[in-house]
Parts: sequence; C-alpha cells; structure tokens
Amino acid sequence: MKQEIAFKHEFVEFVPEELKEETLYISIRFATVSHLCACGCKSKVVTPLRPTDWKLIFDGKTISLYPSVGSWSFPCRSHYWVRNNKVQWAEQWSQVQMDVGRAHDRRVKERSHSLGEVLEELPMPAHKPETAKPGAAENGFWQKLQKKPWG
Repeated sequence: MKQEIAFKHEFVEFVPEELKEETLYISIRFATVSHLCACGCKSKVVTPLRPTDWKLIFDGKTISLYPSVGSWSFPCRSHYWVRNNKVQWAEQWSQVQMDVGRAHDRRVKERSHSLGEVLEELPMPAHKPETAKPGAAENGFWQKLQKKPWG
C-alpha cells in the first residue's frame, strides 16, 4: 500500500518555477492546478480546468479534483484521486486501459469542439425583436382570463 499524502493548497496567479512537494498550486487566472506527482518521482503534473478536462472543487477549506490523475506519460504511471486535499491511490492501468481512456478523452474533446463550432455558426437575428407596444399587455393570457365571462 502506498503512503498517505495530504496536500496543502495555494491559490496563485502564476505557478512557480520550482514546485514544493505535497502542494497544489491553483491558478484561477490560467485555469490550471499544478503539483509534483504524489508518488515522489518529482514529475510536474498539470491539470487544466476545463469542461473536457478536470474540475476543481473548493469547499472553503480543501481541494478536490475530478477525474483522477493518471500520470501515464511518466515512468511512474501513478494513478490517484485528490479528494479533500488527500491522495487516494487508484489501481494502476494497463496500456490497453490507458489507450482506451485517451481515445475516450479525444472523442469528448472533439465532440465539445464540434458543438462549439455549430453554436458559432448559428445565424444571429438580423434585427432586434420588437418591444411590446403600449396596450399589448391586454392581449396576454391573464388579461383574457379576467375578461372571460364566467356566469
């Protein structure tokens, strides 16, 4: 079983060149969380905060990241969750699992990118919609209901 690790966190504008072990550096301005790999190999882990990447939860006291951190490109291939500033170790993935996970991430990003392009291509109205004219409110649902003879 791997050692228990509790991260500290620092909100920063710019991530420092030299990272301290067991510290999460959160840059809201650049939407990233950076830290040294929890296994101790000293590899720099950068988790971009985007709808198609990681999400950050700050409860006022601790940090959690979703999804898990998989250091697949590092020799250590560490895999862990950061929940309430604590590292929770996950099973190490096989090469097949990593390939499937990367393919899934690519599809999600491509779909998100395609949706963004579709939204950008939607036509904008050529003119502003007309505003209500004086007296138009009397044609509304509640006004018609009030005028309806009920007896």
